[in-house]
Amino acid sequence: MTIKKFLNNFEEYFCVWTMAIMTVLVFIQVVMRYVFSNSLSWSEELARFIFLWLSWIGASYAVKERSHFRVEMFANMIKGPNRKYFEYGILAVWFVFSFILTWLGTKLVLFIYDTGQASAAMDIPMTWPYASVPVGCALMCIRLLIEAYTIFKSKPADFAK
Repeated sequence: MTIKKFLNNFEEYFCVWTMAIMTVLVFIQVVMRYVFSNSLSWSEELARFIFLWLSWIGASYAVKERSHFRVEMFANMIKGPNRKYFEYGILAVWFVFSFILTWLGTKLVLFIYDTGQASAAMDIPMTWPYASVPVGCALMCIRLLIEAYTIFKSKPADFAK
């Protein structure tokens, strides 16, 4: 596997592996609770933290795959080259929102780092689960820039539909 292929598909690999790990953790927790009548204190918390990372990295992956929900009513009314500018506007608003989440998420992670807050069951720094927000949104910003470049390179006929 080349580095380019890995970086291009990083989110997909990450989501597949974290989903598998999270599924195994939850399965072990259910078996421990109902078969052995003894639950693990850390597995539920770890599954929750993995789910956070899966969600935010998955949001970046959804940008790449163009599978975020969007209302197409107004976009379908716009034809021709104006559609391209409309798409730029949507991407710009989305990029600003993701950038603000990245910036504020980073400030929150740094604040939590300064307070030294740790998780209840595993006693790991809470910066790890909270870091999923700025990392996922930063990746989303990168994917949105790539999407804007793709639209820029596209032909006006692609938007004439």
